[in-house]
Amino acid sequence: MATKVNTSDGWLYDPILPDPETWPIVKLSHNREAFLKELVELSIENIKESLGNNPANLKDELARTLYTEKIRLNQTPWKADGPDEKDFWSKVKKDMVRINAGHENPNAFGHEDLVQRIVKRYAEEIAGVFDVKAYDFAKGFTTFLFARLLNASQNKGLSRFFASRSNLHDKIHLIGEIDHVRALAEKGTVIIVPTHFSNLDSMLIGWAIQSIGLPPVLYGAGLNLFGIKIMAWFMNRLGAYKVDRRKKNLLYLETLKMYSELSLRKGCNGLFFPGGTRSRSGMLEKRVKLGLLGTALQAQRMNFVEDGDEAKKIFVVPVTINYNFVLEAQSLIDQHLKISGQAQYFVENDDFSTSSKMLRFIYKFFTASSEMAVRFGTPMDLFGNRVDEEGNSFDPHGNEVDIKKYFYSNGEISKDMQRDAEYTRMLGDKIVERYHCEAVVFSSQILAFAAFRIIKSRYSKMDLYGLMRLPSDELIIKPKELMDRVDKLVMRLREMHANGEIQLEKEILEGSLSAIIKKGIANLGVYHNKLPLMYNADGDFESQDITILYFYHNRLEGYELHKVI
Repeated sequence: MATKVNTSDGWLYDPILPDPETWPIVKLSHNREAFLKELVELSIENIKESLGNNPANLKDELARTLYTEKIRLNQTPWKADGPDEKDFWSKVKKDMVRINAGHENPNAFGHEDLVQRIVKRYAEEIAGVFDVKAYDFAKGFTTFLFARLLNASQNKGLSRFFASRSNLHDKIHLIGEIDHVRALAEKGTVIIVPTHFSNLDSMLIGWAIQSIGLPPVLYGAGLNLFGIKIMAWFMNRLGAYKVDRRKKNLLYLETLKMYSELSLRKGCNGLFFPGGTRSRSGMLEKRVKLGLLGTALQAQRMNFVEDGDEAKKIFVVPVTINYNFVLEAQSLIDQHLKISGQAQYFVENDDFSTSSKMLRFIYKFFTASSEMAVRFGTPMDLFGNRVDEEGNSFDPHGNEVDIKKYFYSNGEISKDMQRDAEYTRMLGDKIVERYHCEAVVFSSQILAFAAFRIIKSRYSKMDLYGLMRLPSDELIIKPKELMDRVDKLVMRLREMHANGEIQLEKEILEGSLSAIIKKGIANLGVYHNKLPLMYNADGDFESQDITILYFYHNRLEGYELHKVI
């Protein structure tokens, strides 16, 4: 059982590695130059192998890289781009022309040297640095800020910002398999894979990870975010590796994947958002991106190659981040409707590009009086098998399995990218399955689901985009009609919870129907100017914005609940 430490901000867990010098991420940062050298060498090996070790293919890939980088620099420049970007690529182009024209001695300088230069630049751009002092400051500052803002929300205003502290953990609930995760983090490498709904997820999950006593994790952050000064200051010192989604060339992608693989082989815990981006629809992820998950599988294989039966295992922990409301819901659902409906729906821009906007965003989020939950789900190995606290793997029938044998071919561990791609796909499916089992349902989401389904059933022949244009007088629901639907949903959700198919907040498990509705209406979209559901002057329920109602309704999609009501 994990030991908790009582602090002024609530209960925090003892760190499993109290000495920062023992943290893998610190060791990696201390040995950064050697790590980068190994990263460049291994990346180039993979690049050559993927091109069939054919010099002509390498030359063609260099040409493609130069072409796509020219487009990137001209069409989508970012603040975070290096000041010498254009000079670097101009020099590479000139050298490429000289080599192709035969002006260089191919034995002295050739295409492989250009690949070396480009991959080295990519590696230096991607790799982060970890500063223990900056981490301690960020840890303390984040806890202080969260607690102060939640205190201001409970005491109605910034005048109470420095009043006696509210318990942070009364508002942000850390729940689930925490002891299990801590035990595994002492025996191997842990990869946290959370759901993704808000720009605040990264900050929240980082706080949650340190709160349960895990060492800091390596995580990827979009290079564009490094153009925001306050975020760049923290991320440049907290080990974040940079991900530039504009770069699609083979040289960059192989370097990025090898960075992830090699850091896992060095024992660094990782954080991936496998959905790749925030959920625009409000739904839980239906599928996940497999690229970085695949690097974990390669890292596990290499661990077995290098250390045999003594190799450390890599564990995956699905985590659900659960909110009563999402601050960006309006812009997210607008984007979703535009993408799914193409020209049928107009979208406004979602701007989150400066330090001041980010700080206002954080303030608005935490001063809205609403609870949230971060649930650490059941850990698994890289093949989706359940693991116990000792790190042993068990198949669906409860039989212990030796995962090293998953990599065997002809009696020995082998590299088989097609086989491993299928393993990764299976892991992705298992993560999605666990997201749905580990999601925590709030009463606000039940109300949103019931209300939207009532409106949808009235206009069963109307498509989604027609529903989005309904006038306000068509968005009124009588209390009895809503209560009947909510009652059916609650009964079904309680059955599902008993079967381990979903998680429910305490009020849904134990509260009366009227209490569930009261709490739900108080928390549903509490931040938004136009409420997704409210009481009107006549005592009926009314939606002021059906698009927002649709967004929160979507959190319960995928459970076949529409069949209940």
